Amino acid sequence: MTDDRAVEDLLRTLAPQVLGLLVRRHGQFDRCEDAVQEALLAAATQWPGQGVPDNPRAWLLTVATRRLTDEWRSERARRDREVAVALREPAYAGVAPAADAEPTVTDADDTLTLLFLCCHPALAPSAQVALTLRAVGGLNTAQIARAHLVPEATMSQRIRRAKQRIEAAGARFGMPAPGEREERLRTVLRVLYLIFNEGYTASSGPDLHRVELTGEAIRLARVLHGLLPGDGEVAGLLALMLLTDAHRAARVGPDGELVPLAEQDRTRWDRTDIAAGIALITEALTWSPPGPYQLQAAIAAVHAEAPTAAATDWPQIAALYRLLARIAPNPMVTLNQAVAVAMVDGPRAGLALLAPLDTDERTAGHHRLAAVRAHLLELAGEIGAARDAYLAAARGTTSLPEQRYLELRAARLAAQR
Repeated sequence: MTDDRAVEDLLRTLAPQVLGLLVRRHGQFDRCEDAVQEALLAAATQWPGQGVPDNPRAWLLTVATRRLTDEWRSERARRDREVAVALREPAYAGVAPAADAEPTVTDADDTLTLLFLCCHPALAPSAQVALTLRAVGGLNTAQIARAHLVPEATMSQRIRRAKQRIEAAGARFGMPAPGEREERLRTVLRVLYLIFNEGYTASSGPDLHRVELTGEAIRLARVLHGLLPGDGEVAGLLALMLLTDAHRAARVGPDGELVPLAEQDRTRWDRTDIAAGIALITEALTWSPPGPYQLQAAIAAVHAEAPTAAATDWPQIAALYRLLARIAPNPMVTLNQAVAVAMVDGPRAGLALLAPLDTDERTAGHHRLAAVRAHLLELAGEIGAARDAYLAAARGTTSLPEQRYLELRAARLAAQR
């Protein structure tokens, strides 16, 4: 017998390698991906009871290749029955596997190429996330649907459309041209960070965390770091994920309520992840120009090194946010910068930074803007205005833990009046 979790971890590691081999040989990303999913299902069913084969990657490749062979044979038979139609059809795309040939396994790892393909610019971000989780993460459609709280049929259609969009865009399985590679890598990093953030603070539903998403994002970031150890932003993203996820156990109270950073029991932070994250970002910043993920990781490291909330080095955090706002300005950076500035220069200074966001279409009416404003108004002693802002934030979020926390803050302020 083999442990189910060990089998699952192994399959997620092997899935992109097998899919990459198939697509590189035969093209037809859509069909190859379906074949690999069937091979993964067969392995998940058989290996726990029968044991993992001596060469598990070759086993998966053989099963997936036979699935492709059967499909092409079936299609050829159908086409032979429709000779008149077949003569008018264009040449078949992709190279079918030989009928009786056993596939050979090479040492090539196409995971990075596969990540670039799943994050093709022709796809919307939601499609990039779904396709990455399935093709590179090895998750099945039901798992991805559960993680995003949507029906399986909805997620299946999203993934199918994404694969069709890639085919329609004429995407080829290969590394992007040098001029495009850097931009595509940034897209990959953004997609992994989207997956992580959705898992760390679920945008909707009853739970604050979706551990399957944060765990998969960290695993894929580790894979990417192993493939590109000389990229400072890849190291920065992995460090940021580790340092952020280290707080997970302390972010939820006994009744599932959200516990803000300043009130967390820091003895419950994962010190192993913190040490790994600090080591990663410290080393990366010695040789790489600081990018957005490295700066965010550096900020997370400052928080992690503070033994108490009161001991936090807010001047250093504010300085890092100023640098981050210069090189990668966006409203969410401004929101966090406002809190840091308020801790250094007072809540009025932080509130002044928030004012321009009221007319920014990306944040106007967003619950996070209302929540930060409520916090700063509370620090400034404007209890009534803070309560109103907390209630506005609670109305704007679809996350039940966030909603309960914001309503509780408002209720506490109402009791003070």
